Amino acid sequence: MSRARQDLLSRTALGVFRLNGRFLSVADELARPAGLTAAWWQVLGAVLPEPLPVSGVARAMGITRQSVQRVADLLVDRGLAAYVPNPAHRRAKLLTPTPAGRAAVEKIDPGHAALADRLAEALGEEGFAETVRVLEALSAVLEDLSAGREAVTEP
Repeated sequence: MSRARQDLLSRTALGVFRLNGRFLSVADELARPAGLTAAWWQVLGAVLPEPLPVSGVARAMGITRQSVQRVADLLVDRGLAAYVPNPAHRRAKLLTPTPAGRAAVEKIDPGHAALADRLAEALGEEGFAETVRVLEALSAVLEDLSAGREAVTEP
């Protein structure tokens, strides 16, 4: 690998780390009036379309199963989510939002919409769409590279 490529990788990683920090801060601000944290919103958001096992939420969000389990248990304790039977696996229950959990996420929508509008104005519609495309492409490539490495290292 050339030094220039290493520098690009380092700048990309640092940029993503910084961006992640900013997104977590903004997400906490958006979620606070709804009585949620960014992590709670993240887990609830993953199960809004359909119930998922904790491992499925972790895969979808790119975070550890253990951290999702902790948040899921807190959400269930607070009545924002529930565990329901999983027809595909007896022991791995599915996490699903309760009506209170859905209502909490809906409270975030006005602030979320306002931020989306401000980002679109600052980046331009095409720039915003391109940002999403590049981040999704980077994520997919890193997943593919990680899967390829795991396949090579398996016995």
